[in-house]
Amino acid sequence: MPELPEVEVVRAGLERHVVGHTVLGVEVLHERPVRRDLRGPAGFAAALTGRVVTGARRRGKYLWLPLDNGDALLAHLGMSGQMLVQPASAPDERHLRVRLVLDDARQLRFVDQRMFGGLTVSAGGADLPGEIAHIARDPLDPEFDDDEFVRRVRRRASGIKRQLLDQGLVSGVGNIYADESLWRARIHGERPGDRLSAAQVRELLGHARDVMAEALAQGGTSFDALYVNVNGQSGYFDRSLRAYGREDEPCERCGTPMRRVAFMNRSSYFCPTCQPAPRRRRAPAPGRGVAGTPGTPVPD
Repeated sequence: MPELPEVEVVRAGLERHVVGHTVLGVEVLHERPVRRDLRGPAGFAAALTGRVVTGARRRGKYLWLPLDNGDALLAHLGMSGQMLVQPASAPDERHLRVRLVLDDARQLRFVDQRMFGGLTVSAGGADLPGEIAHIARDPLDPEFDDDEFVRRVRRRASGIKRQLLDQGLVSGVGNIYADESLWRARIHGERPGDRLSAAQVRELLGHARDVMAEALAQGGTSFDALYVNVNGQSGYFDRSLRAYGREDEPCERCGTPMRRVAFMNRSSYFCPTCQPAPRRRRAPAPGRGVAGTPGTPVPD
């Protein structure tokens, strides 16, 4: 699934090639990608026709194109979505779902093989679509609050990788970059947040920023032909991965074979030597709570 760097690459491409242009017409070739727009395919098309794209913005893995009337075209790429800017003469892609005809003889095409992604017109959503207002800022956002992130992580007993994937806490990290950041920080993904020091959380956040910035500079991470930028080009950061997808390969720090475990219907990759699993918490003695306080529950 595209993660923050991949989505940012697409956003930057849309900013260069689509902003300032008028949508002359819209063709919905399959209804599923616009299923969340309550106006239906015809209403979706009507809401965009004649509108000028005034910007290209992102919150986590969501993209939106503000329009000149205060609405916005909100997009999520899902697992295989692509937003391509093509000349009108280019042949249709096999999985083309929605076509926006622009005023410069080009088209903005939404291509999605698996159709988990989608488009919708957000009423009044030019500044921030209400549909994604609950999603937290991402680590590359200039307004991201590091201090609040550290406080919230250290108040929770849940594993740190689960927290990195919590879109209400921090957006855009995703499974690949979580594993890469944890490997760099030498922290096991199951380490409870309340058993990390503030310095450790800050270091991890710094690694998350670094790894995503490096991926962004290389155009994102591509494992197949599904993720591409608006010009149809793939990213190359997969060649720089140190943890994700490297099961049984030697850790680049210590040489220990990397391990893979199931995690939230996905996979986690880590070095068992550099990232030792956390010890189980000790239960209090019968009749006693934590630190000798009767009735105090043991954190999860």
